[in-house]
Amino acid sequence: MSIRFENILHPTDFSPLSAHALPYAISLAETFSAQLHCLYVVDDANLYWTTFGPEAVPLGPPLEEFLKQGRARMERFAAEHLAPLKRPPITHVCAGRPFAEIIAYSREHNVDLIVLGTHGRGAIAHMLLGSTTEKVVRKAPCAVLTIRAGEHEFVMP
Repeated sequence: MSIRFENILHPTDFSPLSAHALPYAISLAETFSAQLHCLYVVDDANLYWTTFGPEAVPLGPPLEEFLKQGRARMERFAAEHLAPLKRPPITHVCAGRPFAEIIAYSREHNVDLIVLGTHGRGAIAHMLLGSTTEKVVRKAPCAVLTIRAGEHEFVMP
């Protein structure tokens, strides 16, 4: 059996944690001559309501403003980090729940591998905070490579 990656997705939130996973996505895309996709999702879950019900009002700027800012950040990100790629990457910005949009994008674009960062939090922190990465790992239609921030040093638990 031969492993082949044709489409690799790197979801990013432009954080240092996400930046730590980017070299892995780039290296794998180059090694397999795969198409690299970079996705930024504006999390719309917390944008809207100051109250619930019919009196709900927007909490901040309209969603389109967040999408516009996201597209500008993605352009800068691509220019800064993706310009040296032999094959031009595909970039996309959308809104929704990050884990759901990552999974939907990977299905729609026949992604073979998702490469994303993880905090590596403990069980208690995960239960309290949730984890986009963990939801992607559980529900993705393809392989997922999680890159933990930190050293490559093995430490016995």
